[in-house]
Amino acid sequence: MTAQHEIGTRERIVRATSRLMQRRGYGATGLKEISREARATLGSVYHFFPGGKQELAVAAIRHGELEFAELLRETLDREDDPGAAIVACARELATGLRESGWLDGCPITTTALESAGVAPDIQRAAAEAFASWRALVRDRLIRAGLADDVADELAHTIVATLEGAEMSAQVSQSEAPLEIAGRHLARLIASYR
Repeated sequence: MTAQHEIGTRERIVRATSRLMQRRGYGATGLKEISREARATLGSVYHFFPGGKQELAVAAIRHGELEFAELLRETLDREDDPGAAIVACARELATGLRESGWLDGCPITTTALESAGVAPDIQRAAAEAFASWRALVRDRLIRAGLADDVADELAHTIVATLEGAEMSAQVSQSEAPLEIAGRHLARLIASYR
């Protein structure tokens, strides 16, 4: 049995939506395409998501949030030095992006930007995802001995820089923007220690 069949129908639908919206955005991803990709009937999509595409997009953003949080948590905990951990995170993002053929950037950015101002539930879910990621970074910086206010501001800077570097890497089809961002973020963190 394949991994696609081992997970439940609802989870397959959410994962398919997350992947499609990550690559194409909200507007270019249709429910029929989602049902096909998830190997689920259109009726199943409406059964699990009676609120339609917006409800499904919120679930997909939350899935993407957890997916990236797992990668972030693993890389932050792997290294004793938080700067080295951010460098490792940037490298993993670059590797994943390259291995996807430069298609799989941030799991929520495309949908979040496209929905800004027109879909408050989607925008709220995206804002919560970014806040969650900043909290992970902030907590790691505090564990490394940085003051709360410094850790909070650095977490904003780190997440924003990684997001921008990932987009730049995707557009240029080069790992360099993420590698450079990782190195400079590590220097910035070191300057506060």
